[in-house]
Amino acid sequence: MASVRRFGPAGGVRRFGLVGGVVLALVSGCSSDSGGTTPRGIGTDAGTRNVNIVVTAEGCPPSPARVDAGLIRFHVRNQNASAVTEAELLAGSTILGEKENLVPGLDGTFTLRLQHGRYTVYCPNAKQPRSDFVVTGENASPTAAAATEAAARYHQFVVGQVQALVTGTATFCAAVKAGDLAAARRAYPAARWHYEAIEPVAESFGDLDPAIDARLDDVADPAEWTGFHRLEKALWQDDSLAGMTAVADRLQSDVRTLADLVATQTYQPAQIANGAVELLDEIARSKVTGEEERYSHTDLYDIDANLAGSKAAFQAVEPILRERDPALATTIDARFADVEAALRPLARGTGWVSYEAVDAATRRNLAQRIDALAEPLSRVAAVVG
Repeated sequence: MASVRRFGPAGGVRRFGLVGGVVLALVSGCSSDSGGTTPRGIGTDAGTRNVNIVVTAEGCPPSPARVDAGLIRFHVRNQNASAVTEAELLAGSTILGEKENLVPGLDGTFTLRLQHGRYTVYCPNAKQPRSDFVVTGENASPTAAAATEAAARYHQFVVGQVQALVTGTATFCAAVKAGDLAAARRAYPAARWHYEAIEPVAESFGDLDPAIDARLDDVADPAEWTGFHRLEKALWQDDSLAGMTAVADRLQSDVRTLADLVATQTYQPAQIANGAVELLDEIARSKVTGEEERYSHTDLYDIDANLAGSKAAFQAVEPILRERDPALATTIDARFADVEAALRPLARGTGWVSYEAVDAATRRNLAQRIDALAEPLSRVAAVVG
């Protein structure tokens, strides 16, 4: 039996069996703990620099635009821009951190440890979408060895998932090109699982994520639509794979490009912790609603993958967190167990029920447990950064 690896507190692994191409978590219970009273997203590190980014139709200039190196907390607020709903911090073309889906009136935070250099704050669709952000001086992490170990653990997880994604996508695309609807439908959620587990990493590579994972309403020209969801529509709504060979070939090429990129990617603890929260945001934003897999209704596979990826990211930095705030670590472990317990009744054999069969009360309960997990998890980056 093949397995997907998750990293435990001491660098060991927890195994999740891969049966019939679908990964299912082996859930164990954890005890609960209050975990402190720090508001969501607010760090306890007195040395953290704070930067405000107010998103408007005009742009998203950071304030201040120049700070000393070290741990930096970005607070992003959409003041009034209906067409500008995200802000990203870029190093070149790589996204280091971001807050997405901030409609007017909403805000959010992300925390990073930054060394000296020139960065860009980018808010797509604004009149002036790019603003300079400068970090001066030097500030080494006080836990350099622990940070290196956390990065190595998470790198191993990401590379393993993308290798499985390459293999699963090859199987899926072979069925698409053969015109085998039944085989392609079976292979689709199994391949996507590995992408959903590491989606924040894929999103950091600019246009690669939209090419692989865009939904129809994410693209300006439907004729240019590519990736998994274009093939999902062909499989479940159109009931035909005619003309899909080129889409399948492009998907395989994009996935191989992703594999090349993650092989040399590096991470910092705060960035890994941010990614754990982003995966929960993915569940809350488009998975619990049923929006993501609108044709296949395989949303529970995505939710399972997002949760597994979030937990792997958390476990990569958990040794640092347990040294600094063991109560918070215990709380997060218990909250992960709560979400896994809510998912368990929806499993069927080696897979999951169709999301169409999940009633409103169950969806609401799942959303509430995800939110209860996201609250303490959002505090981790500022503690481990």
